[in-house]
Amino acid sequence: MSHADTIAAIATASGAGGIGVIRLSGAQALVIATGFLSRRPTPRFAHRCHFHDASGILIDDGLLLAFPGPASFTGEDVAELQTHGSPIALSLLLKRCIELGARQAKPGEFSERAYLNNKIDLAQAEAIADLIASGSEAAARAAQRSLSGEFSERVNAVSRQLIELRVYVEAAIDFPEEEVDFLNSAELRERFAQVHQSLQTLLAQTRRGQRLRDGLHLVILGAPNAGKSSLLNALAGYESAIVTPNPGTTRDLLREHLQVDGMPLTVVDTAGLRESQDPVEMEGIRRASVEAAKADLLLLVSDSSTHAIEGLGADARIATALRTIPRLHIHNKIDVRGETAHIEQKGGETHIHLSARNGDGVDLLRQALRDHAGLSEGSEGLFSARARHVAALERTATELDRARAQALDSGHGELAAEDLNRAHQTLSEILGQFSSDDLLGAIFSSFCIGK
Repeated sequence: MSHADTIAAIATASGAGGIGVIRLSGAQALVIATGFLSRRPTPRFAHRCHFHDASGILIDDGLLLAFPGPASFTGEDVAELQTHGSPIALSLLLKRCIELGARQAKPGEFSERAYLNNKIDLAQAEAIADLIASGSEAAARAAQRSLSGEFSERVNAVSRQLIELRVYVEAAIDFPEEEVDFLNSAELRERFAQVHQSLQTLLAQTRRGQRLRDGLHLVILGAPNAGKSSLLNALAGYESAIVTPNPGTTRDLLREHLQVDGMPLTVVDTAGLRESQDPVEMEGIRRASVEAAKADLLLLVSDSSTHAIEGLGADARIATALRTIPRLHIHNKIDVRGETAHIEQKGGETHIHLSARNGDGVDLLRQALRDHAGLSEGSEGLFSARARHVAALERTATELDRARAQALDSGHGELAAEDLNRAHQTLSEILGQFSSDDLLGAIFSSFCIGK
């Protein structure tokens, strides 16, 4: 991308009585603004301006603001043209800007230029998109914290610790004649321990931030007529799934996107699991097994009259998913037996006794979902994060553990230094200090026009 060209985009366009905005960024932004105003605009001052087309016909009467670089969002000269919210007027004004030397901005190009001009880092750029797409107040506040640099500063804090550790290890390599064995010292062990602790704390916080942004993918499994569809309806707060006394009512996947206490959830109701020769029912069970393998959390529903989940042996892939994916055991229909809603731990797993039909105990399930997502303490202090951030931190932790083993267990300082270098570079990917063009393209292409 050339920084010499000037881009234009409709940033907002509202209906009748609203305001439309076209933003220009680049070397010719203020030149185009001067042409509309017939004089050079005063920086950061709202000028009343009559916008005309090439024939001198009035397009609209609005405001013009100028933000000379580098003190602008993109770091370049920026002009903002504010008009009435008519889509026709905005389209004509955008056309005129393009005639005067601008071009239509690509999705995310304003944020990309801000990143490339060191006005924001990559995590902050992603937070702009997260703020726009936020589906709850908690998610919006978390995105705002990342945009303000809170997440970036925590990454930088761990990065500084890594740098200090690298310096210590490399100094030990450079001065092998010293009598002190630096690679086997208590100080080095303490330094590794401190970085490890800081990294694990950041990783836990980042996972929480990702859960708040992306939510959980829940899959409901159980035997026919165990109350799976009733449980979906209880979580949704409305009748999403058809509920009848007849087993096998649900034959296909039913997917709902919900909000539970500000946390987004994708909840999938599946066909009842049992041995069957019915081709339609067998296909429903096959689809349930595929969906179960993609779940973040399985809700295993049974009738409260039994503690066993019937039918889970109907497909070997479901049995495999049960061994590898976290799950909650839901003992439904406690109202039939007059049982009180409660939660208990058995064999290291959570069992929730509830009634999906009358809602008794559903609040316990909601709390368990927040606990699983790490949001039980509330969203205050959380920052938004993405799956790529979590993956980068996990790879950093792996490289750090490898470096620790090389230095402290094997005494291989050179190999430890190389592992620490890779750990540092991997961590730096989060803020875009080491990022491929392909990664940048994938990130900014997901933005909306005008950002």
